[in-house]
Amino acid sequence: MAWDGIDAKRSALLIVDLQNDFLHPGGAYARGGQTATEIIALPDRVLPVAEAIRARGGWVVSTQFTLVPGKGGEPFISPHLKRLRPFLGKGDFAPGSWGNSLVGALQPPDIVVEKVAYSAFFMTRMEWVLRQAGIEALYICGIVTNGGVASTLRDAHVRDFRITLLSDGCAAFQREVHETSVADLGTVCRVATCAEAAAELREGG
Repeated sequence: MAWDGIDAKRSALLIVDLQNDFLHPGGAYARGGQTATEIIALPDRVLPVAEAIRARGGWVVSTQFTLVPGKGGEPFISPHLKRLRPFLGKGDFAPGSWGNSLVGALQPPDIVVEKVAYSAFFMTRMEWVLRQAGIEALYICGIVTNGGVASTLRDAHVRDFRITLLSDGCAAFQREVHETSVADLGTVCRVATCAEAAAELREGG
């Protein structure tokens, strides 16, 4: 079992945006000088949960922020993102690229969903594939806590998925922002550490 009587086979680890272009030293964000120790540490923290859910027959779902290329390969970038991250350009987060992929430590995902906004449910096939896979419960982790994680989690909540937020499996660029977001999200979901979730899955609930 996962939690609340749901079989682990109907549960998924939903990894939000832990991609090479965000985390790897050779990725777009590192090249742009945007790194954070807490974010870089996430794959190793999340890995035991991924291993435990795989061992119990559950799913690993990777959402992958994507910059869709237009003519000449120049990506479509939302104005607010361009202001925040002016270093993003051609080839960054491109569909099918190394930078767009889930980081190596957490490979391979069972399901990949490309997304173009904070929420992995906005204009994507996310809900459809989760329903087709019979997934009812989600363990959510990734980056950033106050952005992609929060938006995806809230959209999952209104769709009646059973949600566990992995409190140390997500991070933001500022620790206080992360902590405030976790406290806020705890009003609509269960909160657990990666160690607690992994133990729960290994022990069968």
